[in-house]
Parts: sequence; C-alpha cells; structure tokens
Amino acid sequence: MTSIAIVGAGPQLGLAIARTFGSRGFDVALISRNRDKLDKLGGRLTAEGITAAVFPADVLDRDSLTQALKDAAARFGGIDVLEYSPVGAFASTVLTTPAELEPSHVQHEIEFQLYGAIAATKAVLPAMREAGAGTLLFTTGAGSIDPVPQVGNVNAAAAALRNWVVNLHKQLDGTGVQAAHVGIDVSIGTPAVPGFPTAQPDEISPVYWDLHATHREEAERVFSL
Repeated sequence: MTSIAIVGAGPQLGLAIARTFGSRGFDVALISRNRDKLDKLGGRLTAEGITAAVFPADVLDRDSLTQALKDAAARFGGIDVLEYSPVGAFASTVLTTPAELEPSHVQHEIEFQLYGAIAATKAVLPAMREAGAGTLLFTTGAGSIDPVPQVGNVNAAAAALRNWVVNLHKQLDGTGVQAAHVGIDVSIGTPAVPGFPTAQPDEISPVYWDLHATHREEAERVFSL
C-alpha cells in the first residue's frame, strides 16, 4: 500500500487532500496538535472506507513531530507522500506590517512554517531517497509570492519556506523524489476578506494529486480563480 502523511490535518483542506489520496488507495496519516479533532477526522475517513490513523504532534515540538512521522511510517510501512500545511492559531499569531514588525514576530512564524517543514522533511526524506521515490508538498498562502503588508511577518516566513522548497526541488532533481510548493491565492471554504475569491477545499485538493501523479517536474503550482 501507499501512504500520505498530512501535517496540519484539519477539517477543510487537510480532509479534502486525505479524501483525494485516500479514494485512490492511499493510507492516510493525520498529524496535528489536537487529538480530539484528529479522532473526528479519522472517524469520518474511516466511515468513507479510507484507511486512516491519527498521530498527535505539534510542529513547534520537533521531537514530537519527528516521532509522529516515524510512528506513521511504522504503521503504514513507510511514507510515500508528505503534505505540510499547518495553520497557526489566532491567539499565537501576531500580524504585523513590514515597517512595524519586530524580529520576534518573524521568528515565531519561521519556527512554525520553515523550521517545522524542515523537521518533517528530515524525518521522511532519507527513506524516500533510499527508495528512489517520494513526494514532498508544502502549502502556503500566495503571499509567499506576492506579499500583503498587513501580514508582513507571515508572508516573510512563507516566502522563506517557498524559497527552501524550490531549492530542495532543484537538489532532488533526478533522484525520483519531488518537492513542490503550493501557493493558495483564495480563501478556503468561507471568505476571509469581503470580495476576495473563495474556493472549496475539494476544488483545491486535486492540485496535490496532479503534482504527485502527473507533473512531477514542477516545483510550484499556484491555485487561483
């Protein structure tokens, strides 16, 4: 069997990605902080005939994240696809503009977005390289490409993650392992800003399958309407 580990699994995009891969025969490892929410997601997938297991971990706790991915690999006989898309809680995210931000405002976002992604990758990449196959997919908002002043610190960290992923894609060329960045230029599910384009999770999730199954040469895909 093949498997996907979704870091930051939630009831919107994470669930849609799980369904997209699970409906094609993938086992699904769900990873996020909240065990109760994970259990509900796992139960929904199981009821739909998808094999899923939950592995609670906080991306800010590198050891727990690494262990969760190791446990998922042991449970499913390896991780074939990693998808990284955690979303920070509003209580822990201070939004600042470029001129007003302090280094600490960027540091938290760097820890959450970039460092967490690096830790997750280091947990699964060695086995992928040994097998000569695997897919690493990392999600940010499109502000990583075209930043918005109101969320300057979040965009800066997302841009750092995007830069690292594109560079990783270059390094892995020819190894059979793909790394790709997905930039989402819409609100997901419900409008976050009046007038801003909105898409449903199941409209976005096929992009991830397309990158994994068909367009493995691509380092980036931007979803917009």
